[in-house]
Amino acid sequence: MTRVVVLDYGSGNLRSAERALEHAGAEVEVTADHRRAVEADGLVVPGVGAFSACMRGLLDAGGDRVIDRRLSDGRPVLGICVGMQILFERGVEHGVEAEGVGRWPGTVERLHSETLPHMGWNTVSAPADSVLFAGLDPETRFYFVHSFAAREWPTVPGGAGAGKTRLIRSEHDESFLAAVEDGSLMATQFHPEKSGEAGIRLLRNWLDTL
Repeated sequence: MTRVVVLDYGSGNLRSAERALEHAGAEVEVTADHRRAVEADGLVVPGVGAFSACMRGLLDAGGDRVIDRRLSDGRPVLGICVGMQILFERGVEHGVEAEGVGRWPGTVERLHSETLPHMGWNTVSAPADSVLFAGLDPETRFYFVHSFAAREWPTVPGGAGAGKTRLIRSEHDESFLAAVEDGSLMATQFHPEKSGEAGIRLLRNWLDTL
């Protein structure tokens, strides 16, 4: 059975993610242990709350080093919600700017909408060759809860994901990145663990890559 670690660094819906991954067919462990996180077939990095608080927790737990080590070996990592946001270069929330892990270019900022948080079910626009959304109808809805997101993917010659990154978008008064597929590093802004059967199907698609 595929072994997956949900990284425990003090943030995220750990048990919900654990249950959803088990339902999708994985053997799951929630842990902060670096060795087990590095050696697992897949690593899930959850996250809820403020960008800066999640980054502090991740750095204090050495989670950034775990992510770096896995990706340097081409070992899969899946970020969820703020676990996706912290993969970008920086985040700006309520006037507080914080550096992210820096795996992807761009800034996580407040959405331009009078209705925040963006909370509830929404569709996404995925390319035909998407890995995570394979077999899912374009009208499939996923569960979002957020007020901040990455809007753009700056062009960085030779940089992260150059020529191979799949960008999946959604709309909430403006377009934002709902998911990213970048080789062994993938992430969703929405919560697959709260998205019912659609979320389980997406997690199965990810497990199939491990």
